[in-house]
Amino acid sequence: MKQHLSHIKEISTSFSTNVLECKSINNIEPLFDKLIPGKLNFIHLGLQKYMDSWNLQKRIHDMNKNLNIPDVVLFLEHDNVYTFGKNADKDYLLESHPNADIVQTDRGGQVTYHGPGQLVGYPIINLNNYKKSITWFMRTLENVIINTLKSYNIESYTKEGLPGVWVEDDKICAMGVRIARWVTMHGFALNINPDMRYFDGMIPCGISDCGVTSMDEQLHDNVDKKELIRKIALQFDLLFNNR
Repeated sequence: MKQHLSHIKEISTSFSTNVLECKSINNIEPLFDKLIPGKLNFIHLGLQKYMDSWNLQKRIHDMNKNLNIPDVVLFLEHDNVYTFGKNADKDYLLESHPNADIVQTDRGGQVTYHGPGQLVGYPIINLNNYKKSITWFMRTLENVIINTLKSYNIESYTKEGLPGVWVEDDKICAMGVRIARWVTMHGFALNINPDMRYFDGMIPCGISDCGVTSMDEQLHDNVDKKELIRKIALQFDLLFNNR
């Protein structure tokens, strides 16, 4: 087991929030012993293929349902991929889209793009320990992002009936989840500085009269990804762990 521990690091944040780092999904097993029962834990996985991380999500989801692992949020980026929600309209992915993998998923929502420069968060949380309310979970997840963006002086909002977080009429963070036996999976995709051409190849989330933006477009400045992860983890701590 010791040979795997070199892959695992801890990033300390204020309020005793720790983010574990593990760049290899194949070496993640020893990390499970470092998770704190009764708390929401955080793991940063770096750049990962979509299918590898989806399989990991399903594995952790099953373990959480069976009470074998605490609640956890996975932070990562993906290689270029378009994903469809389980009832998505395939016509929302345009024939002109750039080359990327295409994956049918089991989450809600329409077509979504993931790629480098976009921070993806997968909260695998047992709502039996919080509130058994899909609406509460989605609003809290949106507030995690809104509060984080506010720390960068980016004013963002929600739109009634449209999951995600918006800056005026441009979506900056997409959201889509799946909940089984009150355990969540999938989550959010926050645009830091992705290749925006990939969004031109689809109708994001099936909404044709709204655009897409990024933190880079709003700030015109570089965003330190590890600092961003620390800030998001802190908001999760404040809104979930200290509920």
